[in-house]
Amino acid sequence: MVAKDITKFLIYRWRYILGYSLVGLLLVGLLIFAGLYVPGGITPEEMRAAVRSDSLNFASPESLVIANLPYYLLQAGIFSLFGVYEFTIKLPSLIIALFSAAGLILLLRRWFRPNIAVLTSLLAVTTGQFLFVAQNGAPGIMYVFWPIVLLLVGTQITRAKKGRLIWKLLFALSAALSLYTPLSIYPLIAISLAVILHPHLRAILRRLSRPKMALSAIIAAVVVTPLVMAVIANPQLGLTLLGVPNTWPPDLAANAMILLRQYFLFWEPSTSTLMTPVFGFGSVLLMTLGVYRLILTRDTTRSYLIIIWILCLIPVLLINPTFTSVTFVPAVLLLAAGLTSLIMYWYRLFPLNPYARIAGLLPLIVLVLTLVGSGLDRYIYGYHYGPTTAVNFSKDLKLIPKDTKNLVVSESEVAFYSVVAKHRDGLVVSTKPSTDQFTATRAARANLSGYQIDRIITTTFANESDRLYVYKKLAQ
Repeated sequence: MVAKDITKFLIYRWRYILGYSLVGLLLVGLLIFAGLYVPGGITPEEMRAAVRSDSLNFASPESLVIANLPYYLLQAGIFSLFGVYEFTIKLPSLIIALFSAAGLILLLRRWFRPNIAVLTSLLAVTTGQFLFVAQNGAPGIMYVFWPIVLLLVGTQITRAKKGRLIWKLLFALSAALSLYTPLSIYPLIAISLAVILHPHLRAILRRLSRPKMALSAIIAAVVVTPLVMAVIANPQLGLTLLGVPNTWPPDLAANAMILLRQYFLFWEPSTSTLMTPVFGFGSVLLMTLGVYRLILTRDTTRSYLIIIWILCLIPVLLINPTFTSVTFVPAVLLLAAGLTSLIMYWYRLFPLNPYARIAGLLPLIVLVLTLVGSGLDRYIYGYHYGPTTAVNFSKDLKLIPKDTKNLVVSESEVAFYSVVAKHRDGLVVSTKPSTDQFTATRAARANLSGYQIDRIITTTFANESDRLYVYKKLAQ
């Protein structure tokens, strides 16, 4: 009997389309789920981001001299269109995360084989770190977005045969805008050093049109000029963009221990807002294998860039270990390199037997699905139900009754809830009652003379479950 050619099977010919469709559907579903349900609350960081976004004013240029300006402009635009709610606070990050994931898939498709790109994409979009920054209504997602854009557009400059001018202009614009985000200068430094040190990239650079490169440089200079002027006027902004902490000198030994706990203390998860370790044990093993592969293939442009990038980030993380999100993209690239090593090793064992090669992929698929399942399980249960983590997310904004006309808050809450009231008709925020019936936050509760508690609004996601009080004026 003649053996069938597996390449003629329909599912084989459509395998990548099916794979990318699965990744896309899973990504959209997870982003909606994360934005609406998990963790299901907002953090003080998100509240501060909402206040900062609302404070932007084009009539006052000094209000625009802040880090992460592109993110805050997007968030302010969303507030003006839809108001301030839990979902609209998170919506900018969800939108940017969707574009980041799409860009990451395209980047992996250009740097690695299609099968590696599909499997790595599945792992990347289901990690707890990505899902957390994707739903977090603060600029943390920009640490993921800008490196992906820079690498993807930079790759197109070296590989595209048509429209190179457009890609050059896009790279110049992206590079300039990325400098408004802290630590984005380090991917640019890694790219620049790779171009200088690697002969293939130097040869490509010499072939590029000088006038077109000059035009790109002029565009970048125009975009970055306001930032340069702001740094000159406020040197502290420059230190913030470089990732330098406020306290100096840092305790390097203590910071090194923090980094070890964040990435390698698998048996003792953290109790902070961001769950650690950042990656699961299986993913870290694959990344370790990826480091080994990079060393073996260190002459390639890809290895050059990743190695230089990681070397640039190590001292930055040592002086400021809170920037865990900046390691996401290089970690995903290491993950892809590790998966490449596993598959290539099996292919070398059976170079001519297609059935053995497919059979060898089955354990790998089981491994990937296990990592995906464990990552989602850890994210959902850790952030939504973990007693030491879920309590860090406030649901008070969602609990405010819709018919509330006067919301009484404490002095520390005025800034955030004033932003909410500004975009919500009929709501007045104050530190003292201004109507006969009002709602008070837990921080502002008190035995008010002439008022009595009509209703207490509680939640099961906080140790202090009484969150809001509805007061009514006593009958005379």
